[in-house]
Parts: sequence; C-alpha cells; structure tokens
Amino acid sequence: MSTPAPTSDPVFAAFCAAGLWPGLGKRTAADLPAAGITSPDDVTADRLLKLPRVGRQRAERLFSSFLAAAPTYEVVELLVGAGLNARLAVNSADALGQDAARRLRDDPWALLSLSGVTLADADRLAITVLSGADRQDTRRGRAIVGLTLRTATRDGHTVLPADLVVAALRAEGIADPAAAVVAAVESGEVLEHEPPFVEPDEDADELPEPDPALRTLSLARYGMAEEAVAENVHRLAATSGRIADPASVRSVAKGLDPAQQAAVAQVLGAGVSLLTGGPGTGKSRTVASLVKLLETKGTEVALAAPTGRAAKRLEELTDHPAVTVHRLLGAQGMTGGFARNEEWPLDADVVVVDEASMLDVELTAALLEACPDGTHLLLVGDPAQLPSIGPGHVLGDLIDSGAVPVTELTTLHRQAAGGAIARLATGVRGGELVQVDSPDREVVIVPAVGSAEAAKRVVQLVTDSIPRALGIDPSTVQVVTPVHRGPAGTIELNKALKAQLNPGDGTVFGFDVGDRVVATANHLDLEPIGFANGEVGVVTGTGEGSLTVDFSSGPVTVTGNALPDLRHGWAITVHRAQGSEWPGVVVVLPPEAGGMLSRPLVYTALTRAQKHLSIVHASGAALARAVREVDVRPRRTRLATLLAELAE
Repeated sequence: MSTPAPTSDPVFAAFCAAGLWPGLGKRTAADLPAAGITSPDDVTADRLLKLPRVGRQRAERLFSSFLAAAPTYEVVELLVGAGLNARLAVNSADALGQDAARRLRDDPWALLSLSGVTLADADRLAITVLSGADRQDTRRGRAIVGLTLRTATRDGHTVLPADLVVAALRAEGIADPAAAVVAAVESGEVLEHEPPFVEPDEDADELPEPDPALRTLSLARYGMAEEAVAENVHRLAATSGRIADPASVRSVAKGLDPAQQAAVAQVLGAGVSLLTGGPGTGKSRTVASLVKLLETKGTEVALAAPTGRAAKRLEELTDHPAVTVHRLLGAQGMTGGFARNEEWPLDADVVVVDEASMLDVELTAALLEACPDGTHLLLVGDPAQLPSIGPGHVLGDLIDSGAVPVTELTTLHRQAAGGAIARLATGVRGGELVQVDSPDREVVIVPAVGSAEAAKRVVQLVTDSIPRALGIDPSTVQVVTPVHRGPAGTIELNKALKAQLNPGDGTVFGFDVGDRVVATANHLDLEPIGFANGEVGVVTGTGEGSLTVDFSSGPVTVTGNALPDLRHGWAITVHRAQGSEWPGVVVVLPPEAGGMLSRPLVYTALTRAQKHLSIVHASGAALARAVREVDVRPRRTRLATLLAELAE
C-alpha cells in the first residue's frame, strides 16, 4: 500500500508559490514536497540537502534565507487567513518593518501602504483580524486619505486640493471626512498646506481671507521634499561665490555662440543655474566647454545623469568621468537612503546634472542636500520632454518660479550631422509635425494599418531592413512604444523579437543568455554596482535562481527579489527609454496609443535616435493632433510657489 502524499500547510505552500523564499527557484520549490518539506517545521539544512541540485553550501544558505524571511511569512499567514493573495506580502517588511504582522493586526488598513493592494483587500483583512470591524473606523478614514494622495503621486502630483480628498472619502462612505483628514495629519503621514498669503489692497480696511478652496494636502515625504528643494536652492544661491572671472570664458569660447558662452559664464557666478534647449542646440557642447574651463582652473567637477546610458554619453562628450545621480550620492540599496548628505557632503565645487527633466522631487532634494554651501549646481535638460516618472515637476517648476537664472539654447547646430532627426524633433517641440526630406534615410516613415500590421513592420525593420539597408546591427537598435498591451505593445513585441533574435525557453525567470533586458526598479545594492530603473542590459550568464546581466554601467549578478524587476528589453516604453540614446530607434505608434499621445511623449520618443529613426505610424490623425494640441497633463505641485516666496 503506497503512503499518502504529505498534506501541505496552505500558508507554507502559498509562501513558496509566491516566490517569497529568497534564493528558492520555481523548480526547486516544486521539489519540496517530495523531500518531505511541506510546513515551516520541516525546513532544516539536512532536509534541504535531499533536494535535487542542492549541495551543502546552498542548503545552508536556503535555510538561513528562510529564517530571515520570517517577518514576510507572518504577513502571508494573515493574508491567506483572509483569502488574499500571498504575493501582496512581497515588500511588507520593507514598507512596514520587521514587525509588519503585528502592525497589520493592530491596523489592518496599513496594508494599503503596500503596492497592488485595494481598499477591498484591506477591508477583507480588517474583517478577519478585528472583532466588529467598522467602515467608519478612524483608521480606515485615515488610510483612505493616504491612499488617495499616493494614487495621485502615480500621475506625478505632489499635492491635491483638500476638496478632492474629501470627495474621495465621501465616495468610500466616510461619514466625517474632516475627522479623517485630521487623523491623517496627526499621524504624521500627511501635511496640510494653507493657501498662499494674499497681499491686501492699500485701501482695504481688513486683511483678505485666504480662499479655503486653495487648501492642499500632500504626503509628508513629498511635501517635505519640495520644501527641502526650495530651501536648498535658496541656500546655494545665497552662499555661492564667483569661481572664475567671466572673461575667462574666452579661453573656451571657440565654436560657442553667444547664448552658449553666456551659459558657461552663468555657472561661474550663480549657485544654481539651468541650461535648456532641444536636441542639436549644443547643450552637451556647452557643458564640455565648461568642464574644460573648470579643469584648467583646477576646480573639482562632478558630472551625473539620472540613467546609466545618459551618464556614459556625458562622459564620452566631456572626456570627464560621469556617474548616475544615485551613484554620485552613494545610494543605499535596501533602505533607499543615500550615503552622501548634509553630514557627508559631495566634495565637488561644481556639480552638473544632465537630463534634468527626469529628476523627481525626492532625488532632487537628496542631491541638493548633499551640496555644501558654495557649491555651484548646473541642471541641464529639455523641459519639452516627458516629466519624471516619480512625483514632482522639478525642471518645469524651477523655470516657472523665476528664482534661478535660465539659459535657453534655440539655434540648431546639428543641422548637418543630425539633420533630419533634429529638424523633425524641433518641429514637434514647437507643436508642428513637419515633413522632413531624408534622402539618406536618416528618418523613415513606415505607414501601417492597425496594430498587427504595425507589429509585423517593427519586427521586419529590426531584424532585416535596418541591418541590411543601413548596416546598423540589431543589437544597437531599440524599439520604443507608448503601450504595454496589444500586438504593438512591449509584451507582444518582445515575444516576437525574442523569437527572431534570440530564441529559447527562458530557463531562468523567463530569460536566456543573449536576451536583452530592461530594469523596472532601482536595485543598487546588488554586487558589484547594482542597476537603476530604465537601464538596458544583456543576459550573459544564468545560475540557479540568478542571472548575470551586462548593463552599460557594468556586469551585475541579479538574484532574489530583484529578478521580478527585469523585463525583456528589445521593446520598451517611451518613459523607460528617456535619458538613453541608441544608434537606431524604431518608434511604433499603434492605434491604441491614440489617447496617450502627447507632444512631450512623441518628442521624447523621436529624440532617442542618434543615426537612424524609423517611425511605424498606425495612429492616423491622432499623431498630428497630439503634437499640435496635447501637452502632458499639468502636475499639481507646490515647488514653484515655494521658490518664488523665498526669492522675494
């Protein structure tokens, strides 16, 4: 008579199936029951040693990593008990601390601070862990205020009018929205901002009442970040001395137009200054001349950009080392903090950050806090590009505030070297879709009807036409699309491109050696240097539950919770492509992208190409209309107001 298979503990099974045991791959997880491991009590190094492909060292490591994951395991127990998906526990220890389970028993609505959780999920947990759970519980109202503000940050807003938050509370059946707002503010998670002070008329008998409709709320982290940016811009402007005589610009002025010379001179005197302009207007050339001038004076310069590729390009153009902003600040992988700060500031006299349109408010706050008094900061960017993925509108707000000097370059210098791409981009930047004559096929427009035909054209261009006609290797051609879903979205295009360029079964987490991948989150703690969101690399090796990926910043061994943050990268979204350039770019605009198209999105997509740009155009009249009429939805922020107030 055969012995019955051991019955698995449902919590343990859910924990393993959700990939929450660090270092345990899917194959090994499937082998656990056969080795008699079906509950937490069964997990010992000796039992793990019975698994196929597991030696003594790996068994010890798996045992240690299981013990270390205890806080996550306790959260899974609560979730499974409430009939919720165990995967919601992925970042619970990071978001709620080592005692996450205790905190959730005390306040089940704290679950809403994890990503992917809905209010219905948190309500289900509340019904399971609280006796007499009540929709009017103040903890529930407080959590909905936080959730409403967090949801708004996904669209880039740092603040919301209090009225909108009150409306959201009413929509969820909260009888006393004002009390919920007070509870959220008292918890310290939310800040309340009074309307800006209005100067009274000289004839007025009494002070005007501020308009209560202008009262705003923010998550404390973003409210404080905006205040920190404003205060630190003000501090650097007030403490900067002149680094060099403006006349010294003459020594590097050869080939610079008057606006470019003025930009170099500005940095020598101003604590914070901006250099803006479209592609081909010579921003990089201006920065290279500035670096050359400062090097001859023995001034310490630090160059950085938000992405690895942009930093590499900056380094090539200036012949001076450049790093990502995260690396410049010494990002602490797991904590999300930075080693460089007020206590241990940067030791550069001048800091230059390229692609500044990508800076969100928290990264900018960290950068400014790490600049000691007297540092000169130059932000270089193109405000016509898409704003940052994270909340805030830093570059735009700095320009709008009038609090810092801005030099805008408008003359096209790259006419000969990058004619058609630069002309097309300049037209789009100004709101016009111009017809470009490109006999050398620098820009090629490929019309298509519908998404399926567009997808077919993309694969044909990357794998055949561009390499054959232009001699550009497919490994240096990047496909950029506005959408994830549909035949011409990233998911399907990557499947089709992988089948042609690197067929395989996806042995580790769906990837094979030779696959192109893109990072969808920062993991700067991985050995030896980690990777940043948006970096594109190539898989060069696979291990049990690990990949070696060669990014532009160097090779990285990717394991554990960093693996789910990699996607195939032959086709990426416009947002992910921002800050990077490739020799060849295929931009696909399918019909389903119509509603998402905006001038900044189209402009950002086109300007990723260095030598060749193919546009697979299947969005009909929506493209010209978007370029002509649709700017990105304005972001609600306080930074411009704060800067203007401090500048008075």
